[in-house]
Amino acid sequence: MKILRIISSVNPKGGGPIEGITQTNRVLVEMGHTTEVVCVDDPQAPWVAKAPFKVHALGSVAANKYGFSTKLAPWLRANAAEYDGIVVNGIWQFPSLAAWHTLKPMAIPYIVYTHGMLDPWFKNRYPLKHLKKCLYWPWAEYRVLRDAAAVCFTCEEERRLARNSFQPYKVNEVVVSYGTSKPDGDADEQRELFLSQFPQTRGNRVLLFISRIHAKKGCDLLLDAFAQVAAHDPALHLVMAGPDQTGWREALEQQANRLGIADRITWTGMLSGDLKWGAFHAAEAFVLPSHQENFGIVVAEAMACGLPVLISNKVNIWREIEDSRAGLVASDDLPGTLHLLQSWLAIPAPEKQAMRTRAEQCFDEQFEIGRAAKSLLAVLNDAANMH
Repeated sequence: MKILRIISSVNPKGGGPIEGITQTNRVLVEMGHTTEVVCVDDPQAPWVAKAPFKVHALGSVAANKYGFSTKLAPWLRANAAEYDGIVVNGIWQFPSLAAWHTLKPMAIPYIVYTHGMLDPWFKNRYPLKHLKKCLYWPWAEYRVLRDAAAVCFTCEEERRLARNSFQPYKVNEVVVSYGTSKPDGDADEQRELFLSQFPQTRGNRVLLFISRIHAKKGCDLLLDAFAQVAAHDPALHLVMAGPDQTGWREALEQQANRLGIADRITWTGMLSGDLKWGAFHAAEAFVLPSHQENFGIVVAEAMACGLPVLISNKVNIWREIEDSRAGLVASDDLPGTLHLLQSWLAIPAPEKQAMRTRAEQCFDEQFEIGRAAKSLLAVLNDAANMH
């Protein structure tokens, strides 16, 4: 099968969606399929050339956030029929609207991954922006989703929440498998690489945050909670890893200074490859007190490394984590985040080891990337048979 992915950008700093495409594509290639991506990135952007799949980068008008491109619709009209399956990744930007506007008249089926973009958290957190979206919804994204052969949700929680943001709402809902792959390479070598790069972590008990440095991720809650537990154990060290896309890191560092924990925190910026896997292997637990997380590829990555995950109940796979006893779950506020850290530190060593085993088992049984690739193919085949 020849698959086309439509997405705004293939920049890896975009987080989960492009990482999911990258990982799924690797498995699809092993299965004999191919994936190509069309996006509105600048063709000269460095990440375009580095992408591990064929990218048709068409460029957008003045690098606008909406991703408007005069070239996308003509390109789709000229090329869409060459593909056996078409996947739209993400909504609220021009590429999804262009896909609907172009493919519907051609009677070419497409499926959509919303990637959590219908979560009501955004309505509550950004009411003015939600009002603008309400005006846009009836003539744009509602039609994109209504006419899709399938709208794919990566867990049951995402599907349930998506119904509560906009009306009218009429979609063919499908819950699909999603996940990532286990790391390649030697775990000990990767751990040593990370410890050598960030020597202040060596010999300490590392609690690891990996995600975007963004208000949605609960970084400020984590600093406040860490300050309270760090006072009881001088070996505790917090690693804050991820790109600072909104310029929030400076304020967070000031917060750490006020709390007296600046020397107990390592800010690494974005990690990738062996250095990222080394961070997982160097940590004793992964922490993500996010206010909204559609799936959380990084949570699955942590479990792939046998790392227990301490997450909020706003990470949409929290039920799977809780049922598998692969980590701890609490509310996305300061009492909840503090409870996560205190509970983890109070667990006896044998139970921590058992949780590590359960975390890896949970990954193998529910979030291994091969399941996601097969799930995607099944939905695309169903879409093709509907037309």
